[in-house]
Amino acid sequence: MPPILKLDHVDLHLKSEAGLVHILKDISLDLPAAKTVGIMGPSGSGKTTLLMVLGGLERPTAGTVEVAGTVLGGLDEDALATFRRDNIGIVFQNFHLIPTMTALENVAIPLEFAGVRGAFQKAEEALDAVGLKERVKHYPGQLSGGEQQRVAIARAFVAKPRLILADEPTGNLDAATGKKVMDLMFAMTREHGTTLILVTHDENLADSCDMHVRIIDGKVLH
Repeated sequence: MPPILKLDHVDLHLKSEAGLVHILKDISLDLPAAKTVGIMGPSGSGKTTLLMVLGGLERPTAGTVEVAGTVLGGLDEDALATFRRDNIGIVFQNFHLIPTMTALENVAIPLEFAGVRGAFQKAEEALDAVGLKERVKHYPGQLSGGEQQRVAIARAFVAKPRLILADEPTGNLDAATGKKVMDLMFAMTREHGTTLILVTHDENLADSCDMHVRIIDGKVLH
């Protein structure tokens, strides 16, 4: 099976008050489809930035990023947003739910943007799949942290993307809740045949993935 993600000599420089900062350094990487990949490394090593580059949320200074056969650098911002909507789901540490929308509305958003018919029915089915059938009309502020993250997972998976990017998805959860959330993510990844790229500080969690990528000081260790 061909890789779903290919990075070729990717560099990223960003401006800061201290001047130009070299964040990612000559990264070349192939990641297989339908696998779980743990990205490990110390704080400030570039893990989250690498995830942003993989998702087309940050454009590299040099090199190429290819996702599911599409070179992201060849897309303008509108085409990139459409590609991301159709192919990539993202789960953040801080949930990133819209507080004025119910769980159902939060999950339906990507489907509505894509013009999918029956968006709310599909969103309700996705919430049922993560065990929140009785919470569809609740707002984020009425949900626990674990429930909010399950809403975020339902939103990430609802459009059946080929790739899920997860940035410390258990970082704001207690150990027991975090384990339940990750068990759910791994189960849904297997069920949908999705590739999961997981940034984590947790060695045990990384060990649960099919493969590891370790990044230190902006460089991937091979």
